[in-house]
Amino acid sequence: MVYGVLMILLIVVIILSVKIYLLKRSAKEISKEFADRLNTDTNTVIGISSGDKDMRELADSINKQLKILRREHLKFRQGDSELKNAVTNISHDLRTPLTAISGYLELLRREEKSPQAERYIGIIADRTELMKQLTNELFTYSVILSENVGDEKEEVFVNQVLEESITGYYAALTERGIVPRIDISEKRIIKTLNRSSLARIFSNLLNNAVKYSDGDLTIILSDSGVITFSNTAKGLSPIQTEKLFDRFYTVENARNSTGLGLSIAKTLVENMKGSISAEYDKDRLTITICF
Repeated sequence: MVYGVLMILLIVVIILSVKIYLLKRSAKEISKEFADRLNTDTNTVIGISSGDKDMRELADSINKQLKILRREHLKFRQGDSELKNAVTNISHDLRTPLTAISGYLELLRREEKSPQAERYIGIIADRTELMKQLTNELFTYSVILSENVGDEKEEVFVNQVLEESITGYYAALTERGIVPRIDISEKRIIKTLNRSSLARIFSNLLNNAVKYSDGDLTIILSDSGVITFSNTAKGLSPIQTEKLFDRFYTVENARNSTGLGLSIAKTLVENMKGSISAEYDKDRLTITICF
C-alpha cells in the first residue's frame, strides 16, 4: 500500500516537473521572440512549441498587443516624417521672401528719408536679419534629421577645430563681456569624426554660452579628449537642465533663440556615436561631450 502511494506521488512529481519544464521553456521562447519582435521591423507573430492552453493564450495576447504597437509606431513614423518635410518646406519657403525683403530694404536705404524713417528701417532690417538666422537654423535642423549627416568621417585634430571655433566666436563673446578661460590639452587629440559636424557642435555650444552665460565661460579639452563648456547661469532649475537638449525648448531669458541649437548639437554628437550631457550645480551649467 505504502509502495503504491509512493509510486503515485513519484508519478505526480514527474508529471509536474515535466509540466514546469515545458512552461519555463515556453516562457523563454516568448521572452526571446518578444525581444526579437521589438528589435526588428517585422509582422511575424510570436510562436511557441508548447501546446499548453494558457501559454498559447498568453502568446496570442502578446501578438495582439504587438500588432497595436506596430500600428501606432507606423503612425508615429509617418507623422514624424511629415513634420520633418513640413519644417523643411516651410523654412525653405521663408527664405525667398526674406531675401527679397532684405533686397528692398537695401534699396530703400539709398533713398532720401527722414531720421525717423531711417530708424524704422534699421529696426525692420534687424528683425529681418534675425528671421533669416532663425529660418536658417530651422532649415539646418530639418536637414540634419532627414539625412545621415555625420556619416562621412575622417581623422580630425580636435584641438584645432575647437581653437578655430573659439576664435570665430571671440568677438561675440567679448561683446557680451565674456572673456573665456580656455584650457586645451597640449596633447594632440585625434578622433575619427565628421569635421564639419564637430565644428557645428562647438559653434552651437558657444552660441548657447553667448545667450545664457551670466558673464563667464570655461572651455576645457582634457588629455583624454573629453570636452566641457561651463558657465554661470543663475536661475536654471534641474527640470530646465534636463530639457536643454529638447527640440524647440528655450528658457525664459533666451535671446533670439529657436531652442534648436543644443538639440542639433545632441543629434550630431549621437550621429558620430558620442555622448553629450548637461549638469547644473551651484548656479553653474556644464555641458560635457565624449567621443
